[in-house]
Amino acid sequence: MDEYALQLQNISKYFGSVAANKNIDLTLKKGEILALLGENGSGKTTLMNMISGIYYPDEGHIFVNGEEARISSPQDAFRYKIGMVHQHFKLIDIFSAAQNIVLGTKGSGLARINEEVKAIAEKYGFEIDPKKKIYDMSVSEKQTVEIVKVLYRGADILILDEPTAVLTPQETEKLFSVMRAMKADGKSIIIITHKLNEVMAISDRVAVLRKGEYIGCVDTADTDPASLTEMMVGEKITLNISRPEAHADRPLLEIRDLTVNSDEGSHAIENLNFFIRGGEILGVAGIAGCGQRELCEAIAGLRKIESGGIYHEGESIVGLSPRAISARGVAMSFIPEDRLGMGLAPSMSVTDNMMLKNYQDHGYGIKPLPLSDEDTPEQAKKKNARNRFTEFLNRHCPFVDRKKARAEAERIIEELDIVTPSTETPVRRLSGGNVQKVLLGREILIEPNVLITAYPVRGLDINSSYLIYDILNRQKEAGTGILFIGEDLDVMLALCDKIMVLCHGKMMGVVHAEKTTKEQLGLMMAGALDLEEEKGKPMGVAKDTRIGEDQA
Repeated sequence: MDEYALQLQNISKYFGSVAANKNIDLTLKKGEILALLGENGSGKTTLMNMISGIYYPDEGHIFVNGEEARISSPQDAFRYKIGMVHQHFKLIDIFSAAQNIVLGTKGSGLARINEEVKAIAEKYGFEIDPKKKIYDMSVSEKQTVEIVKVLYRGADILILDEPTAVLTPQETEKLFSVMRAMKADGKSIIIITHKLNEVMAISDRVAVLRKGEYIGCVDTADTDPASLTEMMVGEKITLNISRPEAHADRPLLEIRDLTVNSDEGSHAIENLNFFIRGGEILGVAGIAGCGQRELCEAIAGLRKIESGGIYHEGESIVGLSPRAISARGVAMSFIPEDRLGMGLAPSMSVTDNMMLKNYQDHGYGIKPLPLSDEDTPEQAKKKNARNRFTEFLNRHCPFVDRKKARAEAERIIEELDIVTPSTETPVRRLSGGNVQKVLLGREILIEPNVLITAYPVRGLDINSSYLIYDILNRQKEAGTGILFIGEDLDVMLALCDKIMVLCHGKMMGVVHAEKTTKEQLGLMMAGALDLEEEKGKPMGVAKDTRIGEDQA
């Protein structure tokens, strides 16, 4: 018992008739990093929420340092020196880092608090400005505040839920350095992640859940990604991404000399030129904040451009509304950092979220009366008048045919294996991965000929990620042009036909995925590689990145 910081015995949690966790036995040793793996909806976050006091187990016992603990609130968890950093940050934007860190505690004066925060940061290798407002921070800075917040409260057991989901590779490595420092200081850490390379790099042991049940725990040194995947899914899965041969057609989407400003007014994208052809996947590689979000929003009509042009099938779409652009066949599947705040309406059901973008033009509206040659002039006049009124209602009022919408939601739930009690379940009650599947399924439902996918597998488990890759390949084979913005360079090299590299909003070049390496991409992302060649060896990078033969 002395070697364990935390023990769970026969823990079960039910939501109605659904068993989120069933008879879970789990141990966390003192001074170790334990990775918790499982498919989306396998009960990982629910289990951690019981340890952190958000939920209370229906059955079972929790032991902390060998003594049984009764944890019925987050305050109880803090008394047992347990702290959880949630996937969706719980910070107040208008407060400073220090104010958020001490919120709910008995502070000792802001000047002293700032010094205490700096001391914690120096001890573990954090970079944090205690006086900086949350609304001025990057995602990684906000995460740092959350971790320092639990350390400030004296946590010896830390739970990190998907901490790297929105971090760059450089930020992830920095976080891992901090985690190793905390481990060396005697802290015990549970990390929930879907990224097997991270599991192998940072953890001492790996515990696996499947459909709410405990499958087993293995030493990281004695396992490999293929074995862990089999434990999670229950069967062997080939960890290879297929890349069907590109049958590239004419350009569907063209970007010419595009310049777009950031929210602060500086250039987020500057003089960008590229095109997407039907039947190919063009990847976009770049460190987070290099203009990917602004590029997506400009194409979708959500952000004003400063100069340049955006053309769909030869016609300009600059100045068109997002609805008009979508109607032309350009669907943007944009999975933002705040996916529940920006991508979806969390309080609305799966069905309603599926309908948000296309309820007016996807057959959900009130049906018009059919006209017949047998109609008398008076009958035709009445029908036309009623149909004009019906058209007005469909355009301006939310009258919809929910029967058809529900049927399509059910189809997407089945095809993407979305774990939800029903189509009427509010999206906010779904796991993070299932939320992303709803978002992607909604875009595919539109059947676009250009698909803009930004981080489509962020937060998804291995099985779900490969399902998304397969869906994208099917779209490609059907002639859809796909812009794939990702953060995993290995995935981009395996999935994409070509990769465009951005650095500080400028294009560093376009490379053929099969003719380049991850190291070369990394150097281009950092702006450290010549555009045309490396040590005199051609890389297949376009010198002139305007529309033309260089990119082709």
